[in-house]
Parts: sequence; C-alpha cells; structure tokens
Amino acid sequence: MPPLSLVEQPVPSRFLTIADRETIAVGIARKAPIRQIARDVGRSPSTVQREIRRNLRHQSYRSRAELAGSKRAGCTIAIGYWPHLAEARAEASRARPKVAKLAANDRLRSEVQDRLEDKLSPEQISARLKVDFPDDAEMRVCHETIYQSLYVQGRGALRRDLHTCLRTGRAIRKPHRRADERRGRIPDMIMISERPAEVADRAVPGHWEGDLIVGAFSKSAIGTLVERATRFTMLLHLPVDHSALAVQAAMVEAMSQLPATLRKTLTWDQGSEMANHVQIAASTDLEIYFCDPHSPWQRGSNENTNGLLRQYFPKGTDLSIYPADYLTYVAAQLNNRPRKTLGWQTPAEELNRLMS
Repeated sequence: MPPLSLVEQPVPSRFLTIADRETIAVGIARKAPIRQIARDVGRSPSTVQREIRRNLRHQSYRSRAELAGSKRAGCTIAIGYWPHLAEARAEASRARPKVAKLAANDRLRSEVQDRLEDKLSPEQISARLKVDFPDDAEMRVCHETIYQSLYVQGRGALRRDLHTCLRTGRAIRKPHRRADERRGRIPDMIMISERPAEVADRAVPGHWEGDLIVGAFSKSAIGTLVERATRFTMLLHLPVDHSALAVQAAMVEAMSQLPATLRKTLTWDQGSEMANHVQIAASTDLEIYFCDPHSPWQRGSNENTNGLLRQYFPKGTDLSIYPADYLTYVAAQLNNRPRKTLGWQTPAEELNRLMS
C-alpha cells in the first residue's frame, strides 16, 4: 500500500474543479457577465471574479498610430484564461507543507531579526520594509507572519529568543479572550424559548419587537419598536451613538409614554446595544427576551417594518442627520398606513380598537 502522502486525495468541494474552470473559460470566451458565469458554475460571483483576476493574462500593446508617432496611449487586452494552467497553479498553491516565508528568504529573515533586536514591533518592521525596499517585492512580510514565526511551533524561522525583544516579552501568545468567554454574548439573557405562549398568537397588545436600522459604515442608527398585535411603530432617536447606554436612555423615554397595559414584553436580537437590558426592564416593567442567533424571522413584524422604513431612511446614508420630529413624522406615516394583515385597518386604528 502506498504511503498516505502519495495517495491522491479528493479536492474539497469548496475549491473550484477543472470542470468549473472550463466553464469559466467558456463564459469568458462568449463575454458573459460575471454573475451569469457564476450561475453556470454554481459559485458566488466573488469567487469567479477572484479566479479570473488571478489567472487571466493581459498584454499591453501599442497601436499602429502610436508607432507612427501619434500620442495615443497604448491599450491593454486580455489574451486568455487557460483552465488547465489555472488548475495547476491552484494545486501548487494548495500543496503542503509550505515553507515559511522567513525561512525561505535569508536576507529578509536577517533584516527582521536585526530590527527586532533594535526593539521595533512586528507592525513597525512590516511597514518600514516597504519604505526601505520600495522596489523589492521579496522584502515584504506582514506583521502576523513575524508573530507566527516567533510563537507558533513548527514555523520558527526566527530565533526563539527574539521574543524577549518584543514590548511584552512574552514567550507565548496571549489569547484575546478568556477560554470560557463566548464573544458577543450578553449577560443574563432570557431566550425567546422562555417567552409566554400568549405572545405568539398576537391577540393581546403590549408585546413588542425591536431592532436598530444602521446607517453608513455602522456609525449611526435609529431604534425601531413594533407592537406585534397592531404593527404600531415607535422610533428611537439616537443622534450621537447607538451604544448600550444611548439605547437604554431612548428606550426608557419612549416606553414611559405608554400605559402599563402596553408594556408587557420586548423581543430583540443579540446585539450589543442591548447590554443594559436588565436596567431597561427594571425601568419600564418590560420582560425582555432575546432571539436565537441568525434568526430574524423570530422578529418578523420588526423586520418587515424596517424594510418599510428604508423608504424614508435609505441604506448607506447618515441616520444621525434626522431630527426627532422627523422620526415622529415617519412613525405617524406608518401608523396611518392601511395594512393587509390588519384587514386594511391602520395600526393606529387597530391599537385604538384593542385598547377600547
């Protein structure tokens, strides 16, 4: 029996196959759009685009007019995507084990070691090498590669004692979080599975769903609250930020305007803006429940309302520019819009009916 390393191993399905690459080549030849090629291959458009950029060969040429003395610029044309060459290149890239970059380049390793001894940090070394060797692509190394060469067993291209030159002096890498910590988890959450059954049938008002709609680069937000039985909407003004403290203040102010009969439960996703949910619950007499991760359908009314709100607050815009009175106006617009799910009654009319 041949050694395991000599047995041909199946290529994981997440990698493009030679058949996929031949389909891409056919798509390029007929000048099909990237998305159409991606559908033909059964992959995402970004995967296909990266594959083409990585393997499509280009050639610059000068036109006859330029050769004759004209100042017209030369052109760049694609001269071919060869699926078998792309496959061979991918196989070579997947080959293991790989030689660490610092182990394979003596000159680069020497530079890094000298600069570590001069007490430069790996990030400073990485940035400075680009400055000192601007035209030498071989003298490039990212700071993470330097850290791995110091800390990761089996990648020790650098002298082991050089860790003492780091600012921390650590011989092993410190974890960024505790072993028992679940990142992003909000303390003392009560999950939606423990929510009372009466919330699900939407027969009684006072059960709310909430979320944030976020502006450009996640730097601004507006809080949204939707009552489950009537789809009545309230908007939280967050002009400065959408931190836990800001959301707490806005939530308490909004809920304090409602009678106690309309303050029963609130269902939210596991966003960090609800880190102060215990304080919110104590101030508003709400029972707050959290959805399961990646389960937006558990707040279906809120998700639908957020979609309607994008008519007033387009994606990719700065939401902090909208004043509080405009948010009140938008909420009134939604609350006076007839809804099919309410038998073409408006949320305001339905709320009045249930409260009478």
